[in-house]
Amino acid sequence: MEQKHPLPPFTKETALQKIQMAEDAWNSKNPEKVALAYTVDSEWRNRSQFINGRVEIQNFLKKKWESERNYRLKKEYWAHTDNRIAVRFEYEYQNNENQWIRAYGNENWEFDENGLMKKRFASINDLHITEEDRKLK
Repeated sequence: MEQKHPLPPFTKETALQKIQMAEDAWNSKNPEKVALAYTVDSEWRNRSQFINGRVEIQNFLKKKWESERNYRLKKEYWAHTDNRIAVRFEYEYQNNENQWIRAYGNENWEFDENGLMKKRFASINDLHITEEDRKLK
């Protein structure tokens, strides 16, 4: 049986561990590695896009990081319950026109008993910034 520790029910300490693991994985920009943290049938809402399952997650992330150059992400604990974690995040990247963008948002995560994320709902807003305004380097 596939497991991704720490497992629910979460304490604040294990929720913080899970958040840091997610941040590190996303900053690796490795779609295959990131997708392994999700259930095979994971459900996502990312902005207005609905994504289902690891294959779609991998494809989405591959396209994302091809167009979001110099991507850097920071996640922050917001709240948790037994098998759910809420985070706020911001990330910065350069688009294909070399414009720097900072994205702000919130994610709600739900995990199965094996510590794999089965639901991810992300609300995200973008802000054009100058290179001098970057915070995440």
